[in-house]
Amino acid sequence: MSLPKPHALVAGGLGVIGRNVVSHLADELGWQVTAISRRTPDFETSARYLSVDLLDEAATKAALAEAGPFSHVFYAAYQELDDPAEQVSANLAMLRNCVTEAEAASRELQRVVLYEGAKYYGAHLGAFPTPAHEDDPRVMPPMFYYDQEDWLTARAAAAGWDSVVLRPDVVCGFAIGNPMNLAMVIAVYAAICKELGLPLRFPGSATCYGKLAQVTDAAQLARGSAWAGTEAEGGTAYNLTNGDIFRWSHLWKRIAAHLDMDPAEPMRINLSEMMADKAPIWEKIKERHGLVDVPFEKVAAWGFGDFIFNCDWDVISSTTRIRQAGFAPVVDSEQMFLRLIDEFRERKVIP
Repeated sequence: MSLPKPHALVAGGLGVIGRNVVSHLADELGWQVTAISRRTPDFETSARYLSVDLLDEAATKAALAEAGPFSHVFYAAYQELDDPAEQVSANLAMLRNCVTEAEAASRELQRVVLYEGAKYYGAHLGAFPTPAHEDDPRVMPPMFYYDQEDWLTARAAAAGWDSVVLRPDVVCGFAIGNPMNLAMVIAVYAAICKELGLPLRFPGSATCYGKLAQVTDAAQLARGSAWAGTEAEGGTAYNLTNGDIFRWSHLWKRIAAHLDMDPAEPMRINLSEMMADKAPIWEKIKERHGLVDVPFEKVAAWGFGDFIFNCDWDVISSTTRIRQAGFAPVVDSEQMFLRLIDEFRERKVIP
């Protein structure tokens, strides 16, 4: 007997990916949604949130047995660890516990959607063949995407459900307390520069400033996730970005103008080092402008910014496969950054 309406389990429900998937499925499409997150939601939603440690197999089993059955799983949970081998082990265990227990609670389970990224193609290692295609060869492991995808593919083959892999890149959207968000890195960096009376210099390399880059709007990814859950071909991977590319040299000047700042010339700045002592400045900014009380260490991932702004190679994923399969929306990435900055302001996250 099928469920009266889709019931999605979203793992990582308050991250920049999961939060937007939850909102789109539950509050726009009317799905029943259960989300897993260590924190409670800070926004109005019809979704149910559970606090579950996916590394705890027994706790995961108990929670999902009570919350199920589910028709779909959208897996966006992630744990950052410095040791690559430990990162593989932890992230594979989390996926395995989540999917295994969701499956046990759900005879009606139809599909699991797994999120990866351009690191699949070696974007984190250096120049790689572009545009990257979904069937390009893998790079040298360890890389937890490979272990997760291989396990999921094998599990699906032995079960009555299937899987779809989505590969976005540099997902940008609104999520409080989730620092892995490039738009927030830029917005907070700009606010601190303005507070110090400095121009908005591009803080990366001059080479990166002129290279081609791509991003994925979290809202675009949420729409694509619904498509992947219901219309995509099972057992298939799809790159899902905004569908355009840009150069920082053009975008950065638009961001500076939008913020009424001088872009000046690029200057390589190690954000991880230079922002280490800026918490008192951020506290003053928060107090003066009545901003949401997000701790400085949770507001922006400076190391992530250092990596992105020093990619001295083009980063481009082909979106031909997903467009030909039926998901064809395109987002203007430059307009997306400006829209998100405005949204951060309206929600009182930045001044």
